[in-house]
Amino acid sequence: MNAAATPVHSRPLGQILLGKGILSEDQLRIALLEQMKSNRPIGKLLVSLGFVSEATLRDALSESLGKQSVDLSNAIIDPSALKFVPRDLAKRHHLLPLDYDAENLRLTVAIADSNDIVALDRIRALASDDIEIETLLAGETEIDRAIDQYYGHELSIDGILHEIETGEIDFRGLQSSADEYSQPVVRLIDSILTDAVKRESSDIHFEPEASFLRIRYRIDGMLRQIRSLHKTYWPAMAVRIKVLSGMNIAETRAPQDGRISLNLRGRQIDFRVSAQPTIHGENIVLRILDRQKGIVPLEGLGLADKQLDQLKLMIARPEGIVFVTGPTGSGKTTTLYSVLNHINSEGVNIMTLEDPVEYPMTMVRQTSAADSVKLDFANGIRSMMRQDPDIILVGEVRDAETAEMALRAAMTGHQVYSTLHTNSAIGAIPRLLDIGIVPDIMAGNIIGIIAQRLVRRLCVHCKLPYQAEAHEARLLGTLADGPRPVVYRPGGCERCEFQGYRGRLAIMELLRINADMDELIARRSTFREMRTLASRQGFATLADDGLRRVLDGSTALEEVGRVVDLTDRM
Repeated sequence: MNAAATPVHSRPLGQILLGKGILSEDQLRIALLEQMKSNRPIGKLLVSLGFVSEATLRDALSESLGKQSVDLSNAIIDPSALKFVPRDLAKRHHLLPLDYDAENLRLTVAIADSNDIVALDRIRALASDDIEIETLLAGETEIDRAIDQYYGHELSIDGILHEIETGEIDFRGLQSSADEYSQPVVRLIDSILTDAVKRESSDIHFEPEASFLRIRYRIDGMLRQIRSLHKTYWPAMAVRIKVLSGMNIAETRAPQDGRISLNLRGRQIDFRVSAQPTIHGENIVLRILDRQKGIVPLEGLGLADKQLDQLKLMIARPEGIVFVTGPTGSGKTTTLYSVLNHINSEGVNIMTLEDPVEYPMTMVRQTSAADSVKLDFANGIRSMMRQDPDIILVGEVRDAETAEMALRAAMTGHQVYSTLHTNSAIGAIPRLLDIGIVPDIMAGNIIGIIAQRLVRRLCVHCKLPYQAEAHEARLLGTLADGPRPVVYRPGGCERCEFQGYRGRLAIMELLRINADMDELIARRSTFREMRTLASRQGFATLADDGLRRVLDGSTALEEVGRVVDLTDRM
């Protein structure tokens, strides 16, 4: 995480508080008079006089100094970071290590005084010259409280499990309290959440079986078993997760949904929590939403130059609808947010209707569809149309009413974006016909359709080159009897946890709807006719894009074959 850039002219702290209406001129005058007597920093005086809270002061200092702040009351600390700074040093200089990124050699530290050069020099002396130290502002009292909370307790998963095995779990301590960290189950859940985020997981699965609890992470789209714990641990762990996510801890026989928002690794991470009753107990799944990773630049989507040009031409069309299709977890939301981020400016009014809102964006009016207030997608679009939008994002087209409202919004001069569950870009047309949309409404109002999948990216540190076999060369579009291309297969090293893959990339097919395609849509032409026309116009399929990524060494042929059908090319 990068700290915010320092403004050219940083405003005095008192003026910022005055401007926000937090402080009156009389209160500032009193504080300045006290400062003349005691020579103490104005911020500490304002807190001691009771004019502002420490949290308010922290945020104002962040704005004044151009540094990012952190709310430690809602943060989880990385145990590996604490090893760099002894407790005495942390107490003396009012600082707390938050996170250590071993790959990028970066230590993130919360500190009350960002100008305390002595403290930072001492940390560097204890760590290593290679380690970069990143500072975030936090309140002095917050830091002192966190030091007492985290230092002196076992924070590693193995250590906490040993503590649980040799002691007793007090269920009363699972509710939020000043001494909650004395409870090992509280620390165990925090450590699992931290570990999952550190390993770049997208989901955490807690799965009770007859005699044990299985914990699995979804990493790069694949579930991986991390731990197996005794079944007696699970009731207390489930209670803790429910407390954090605002669920009813007494309800165990009905599905529940919740949400957790925590500061992990120095940045805000959200968890969408779902509890489902099973024959062996409640199955709980947490979807990890990292706001920083949710929005990538348009150029960072990995599109070929021709694809990127096509996408920009779609975006440039002022009215109509763009569909992004693919199964759940194929990165549709990330693509849509990247597009919205590209076109977001003060000159346009962008409104979204999602279920739920995953990544907050500045200047974008975002609304969550909710059954509790009878706001579904169709009613939400009707309401948004009265808000003078230029661009509308509809989270998902699920039924005929939503699809019709979205297309009517596109017909009335709006640019609309939405997602649809289909297997291919061309397959979106018969899907819309299937749910009851007449061709007359579709023709002329669909800008384009994007279909995408996510494939695992080969680990750059251990991928193994080899010359393609004859059948692989045919798949890749090269002559089997000619020089065969060099491609890569997964290896395995510590950096990728011996999986051979690290991270994921999108493969896409983009279909721009032109006048010829509109005519086929209006005539209810077959899938084959549409596919033939698109091919003549240079349409590249998901398989084509996947094989392009094989040839450039980004992924393996077997990985593309796992995600898209290559059998028709054999």
